[in-house]
Amino acid sequence: MDSMPMSYHEDAVFSSITLPCGRALPNRLVKVALYEHLGGLLVFGGPPNKYHLRLYSKWSMHDWGMIITGNVQVSPQHLCLARDVVVPRHFRSESTLQPFKKWADAIHGDAQRQNKPLAIMQLSHAGRQSPNAVGGRFPFVPPLGPSRLRLGSSAKDGGFWSTLLHRLMFQVPRPMSLAEIDEVVQAFVRGANLAVQAGFDGVQLHGAHGYLLAQFMSAKSNKRTDSYGEDPLRLLHRIVVDTRAAVPDDFVLGLKINSADYEGESRALEHIRIIAEWGLVDFIEISGGDYEKPDFLASPSTRQTIFAAFASQALKTVSTSPRPPLILLTGGLTTPAQLQTALSSQHADLLGLGRAAVLRPDLPSLLKRNCSVETAFASPPDLRLPSILSRMPRIRLLGAGTVMAWYVVALRRLASTEFSVPDYDIGALGGIWWMWAWLGPEMSEPRVLVGAGLIVVAALVFAAAAGIGFL
Repeated sequence: MDSMPMSYHEDAVFSSITLPCGRALPNRLVKVALYEHLGGLLVFGGPPNKYHLRLYSKWSMHDWGMIITGNVQVSPQHLCLARDVVVPRHFRSESTLQPFKKWADAIHGDAQRQNKPLAIMQLSHAGRQSPNAVGGRFPFVPPLGPSRLRLGSSAKDGGFWSTLLHRLMFQVPRPMSLAEIDEVVQAFVRGANLAVQAGFDGVQLHGAHGYLLAQFMSAKSNKRTDSYGEDPLRLLHRIVVDTRAAVPDDFVLGLKINSADYEGESRALEHIRIIAEWGLVDFIEISGGDYEKPDFLASPSTRQTIFAAFASQALKTVSTSPRPPLILLTGGLTTPAQLQTALSSQHADLLGLGRAAVLRPDLPSLLKRNCSVETAFASPPDLRLPSILSRMPRIRLLGAGTVMAWYVVALRRLASTEFSVPDYDIGALGGIWWMWAWLGPEMSEPRVLVGAGLIVVAALVFAAAAGIGFL
């Protein structure tokens, strides 16, 4: 097979680029956010732990340009799946800050090293997408959202089983009061302040995949009649303005936006144009899908088609801004040739890799060794379900759940062992089992074994009721 010429590395993927805030990335390769599922189960999330540090140390050794953490929840009552990292209410003490400082240090790697990756903390609020039982609330306490619309209520092709699944997993949200909106703004700013004090280089606001910011930005979930309904970007704008005012000038402020939350491409591009004109955002990651329509969990080839065209239009849209943010393309980039094409065709400024970073945490080092242009970075797992399960009614989250569970287990393997290669033998059902059956960091204390076991059993029952996996 032909190998890439050295100019491939020097002129494109491994060229440096500067963000509007003045911070520079040593190359265009970005390890994007992935849901780690490594937090404490008994306490419903908490600070990063030894597993996070080991995991991110694996990536830090291999010359990524920027490394973005998995979602750090700004509200402990609005978790995704119980094991999230959570912004503490107060972090005045060194003991509270220390786990986050260690996390930033793990991402930066060797203190003597040049061209360290930028360490970015992703901040998120799940909103109505925070599920029952494992979302951090007492039973029957609804999550907050922009309007009284349950997740799944706007899906048109779900059928009986998908509708039942959403009703089991998600409550009808309670519309947020103005005071509660103010509290959310303050929570995001508090998260940014935590990132500053912990030594992170920036934050990314999660406005994709149907989480709270995306819920306000989307017409299908925001039916408010006040100013937050008239201007769907108002909540995001308040958070961006207040965050930028609270952090140093060279602190990176990024945004993850959801192309699939919009009924038409023109409205999405108009939002991107407005956000760029604020002159406050350093990069915008283009993603798509939510848990009603999980395009972001689709196959790589499908995702590449979905996101590349939209990202290209977004890049053109922001180019007229006085302080244009960089565009980060995520999804479907599986070969060196695709990385090169994304840059040379002006589909994006930055290249986001998630699953590829799990399969090959050493991906930048691999590229520097002149691997074949058309060969995939790594073989994807075979996650076909047993034939008997193929007769089950079609549920939108079912297939997506097996994929995400497998990668969660692969991340845990990276964090728990010296191995840098996932266990391909566990298959789809093994991924589901081991995602939920892991007892987690609490097992350093044997006295919690019984309690943890009971919670895991409950979680497994929940997972089964939820159509074999939530994500």
